[in-house]
Amino acid sequence: MSEQLLVGRVAKAHGISGELAVDIHTDHPDERFAPGVVLTARLRDRSVRPVTVTTARPHSGRLLVRFDEVPDRTVAETFRGAQLVVDADELPPSDDPDAFYDHELEGLTVVLTDGTSVGTVTEIARAPAGELLVVKLEDGTEALVPFVRAIVPEVDVKGGRVIIDPPEGLL
Repeated sequence: MSEQLLVGRVAKAHGISGELAVDIHTDHPDERFAPGVVLTARLRDRSVRPVTVTTARPHSGRLLVRFDEVPDRTVAETFRGAQLVVDADELPPSDDPDAFYDHELEGLTVVLTDGTSVGTVTEIARAPAGELLVVKLEDGTEALVPFVRAIVPEVDVKGGRVIIDPPEGLL
């Protein structure tokens, strides 16, 4: 079974006609929430249901999404907190050599420019100022590394490593 990647999380029902306010967890919301796209919804009760996007429109930093399977507010309320996921193998390869999917980075070994291993990427955090690599250091603590070329000069997905050049005190 393919790895499931989070593309959105239902925040709440919106209005009375079944529309859902969705927090976006993808760099490509226009593709992931295009009409006709089928996503997998993982509900709070642990059930899993396929949902088909009918419409999506931006609203206050979120998307308002309507799914074929959610006809009204009563059904929409059962989706509160649901994770919307896609199979990793359904994602097209990126044509940008400097663009990576989160799942490609998670698990990579983090090394300094001199080759010293410092830890492992556990997740990608998004902040208003940009993306951060969450790195579990070899001593068990965590460090947040800004995912910018000045600090992360090289990502070698095939080689299984990220090379960093951190400023003094970052780690």
